[in-house]
Amino acid sequence: MTDSRPLPRIGRHELPNRVVLAPMAGVTDRPFRALCRRLGAGLVVGEMVTSDPSLWHTRKSRLRMDHRGEPGPRSVQIAGGDAEMLAEAARLNAAMGAEIIDINMGCPAKKVCNKAAGSALLRDEALVAEIVQAVVAAVDVPVTLKIRTGWCAESNNGVRVARIAEDAGIQALAVHGRHRQQRYAGSAEYDTIAAIKAEVGIPVFANGDIDSPGKARRILDYTGADAVMVGRAAQGNPWIFREIDHYLRHGEPLAPPRDEERAAVLRDHLEALHDFYGEHMGVRIARKHLGWYLAGDDRFDDDGRRALRATFNGLESSPCQRRFIDELFRHDPAATPRRVARAVAPDGTCAA
Repeated sequence: MTDSRPLPRIGRHELPNRVVLAPMAGVTDRPFRALCRRLGAGLVVGEMVTSDPSLWHTRKSRLRMDHRGEPGPRSVQIAGGDAEMLAEAARLNAAMGAEIIDINMGCPAKKVCNKAAGSALLRDEALVAEIVQAVVAAVDVPVTLKIRTGWCAESNNGVRVARIAEDAGIQALAVHGRHRQQRYAGSAEYDTIAAIKAEVGIPVFANGDIDSPGKARRILDYTGADAVMVGRAAQGNPWIFREIDHYLRHGEPLAPPRDEERAAVLRDHLEALHDFYGEHMGVRIARKHLGWYLAGDDRFDDDGRRALRATFNGLESSPCQRRFIDELFRHDPAATPRRVARAVAPDGTCAA
C-alpha cells in the first residue's frame, strides 16, 4: 500500500520523501549527512549545537556548525535551557545559513539533562512555551522541535507539549517514542505519537526503533505520522533511506546493495572523514563507522567481525584504512579476516 497524502512541508520546504535522518551527536556530521542524503534521506539534521555562543570557538563546535557545500534545506539543531540564549543562537545560526532551526528537547544524556536542557525541559511546560515562543519570534526561517513522550512514565505529557509547540508556531515535530528515563532501553511505543498526530495539524515525524522498510510502513499506518525519522538504524547502513523510500512508494522491497556498491560507499565515507577532520582525527572517527558497517555485514560471523574490527582499530593512517577496505571485499569471506590482517601491519603501516 502506497501513501497518497501530500509530502510533508516545513515552512516553504517540501520534503522529497518521508524519510528523515535524526540528529545524533558524534554521528551526523557533514560527511555522514551528505552520504545519507545521497542514499535517499529526504531531510538531514545536523548534530546538536550548544546554544551558548561563547563555546562555539571550540574545534568540535566549529565542525558541527560546518555546512559548507550542503544542499538545502540545511537544518541545525540547538540545545539549551535559557529562552533568550536559544533565541540568540537561532538568530546567529540563521545568519550563518541555517534554513531550519530545530530545538532539542529529546536528548536523554545526563550531561545535557543536568543543565536543564534536552528532555529535562519536558518537566517544565511553562519553560517549553517560553523557549519555543522566543525561538520562533527570533528568526524568519521555520523552527522545528524534537521531543520524547515525556520525562518518565508518570509524566507522559507529549500531547500537551505538542499543542504548546503548535500554538507557538513550530512548523514540524519529531517524537521519539520513549520517555527520558528509558533512554534507549526497552522498546519504543507509538500510541503517544498517534495521539499527538491526532491533536495537531503540523507534520509529525515518528522516531524510535524504525529499522526496516516494513517497520516504517507499519508505524506510519499506525500513527498517521507524516514521516519516519531514522537514527541508530542508519549507523553502518545508510542505504536504509532509499530502501524505506522505495518501499513506501512502491510497496515492495528494494534489492540490498551489491558488494561493489558497499565497497564504494565505504571508500567514499572514509575519504570524506579524512578530508573533513584531517588525518589524525579522521582516522580515529572512521573506526566507529567501520564497526557499524561490519555489524551489518552478514558475510562474517561474530569472530570474523571482532578480528576485522581489531585490525582496523590498530591502523594509524588513511592509506592503511583505504587498503583495509580494498582487502575487505577482495577475498572469500572465510579467509578475509586473516588476509586483511596480513595486508596491514600491526603498527598501523601498510604491509609490503
